[in-house]
Amino acid sequence: MMKMTSPPLDGLKRRMDRHRRENPSASEGRFIRETYRLSREDARQKAREWFNEYPKAAYWTEVESWRQLEGDEIEFTMRRLPTAD
Repeated sequence: MMKMTSPPLDGLKRRMDRHRRENPSASEGRFIRETYRLSREDARQKAREWFNEYPKAAYWTEVESWRQLEGDEIEFTMRRLPTAD
């Protein structure tokens, strides 16, 4: 039997790094992000506001990350596209 190995990725990584250096605006600004630290109920309300203001189907709105902190606080990041185009 022949053992399958992964191809080296060094060349691909170098090309990706070069592309990002030469085209910095291509990777920046695609999404608008805002991070909040609120009580659990206020966090739910803020997320609802985002989904009402920027519908998921048009803006790809989502809760990108979240974590529960002490004292029933939630820290979370909302993400959306800048326009619905």
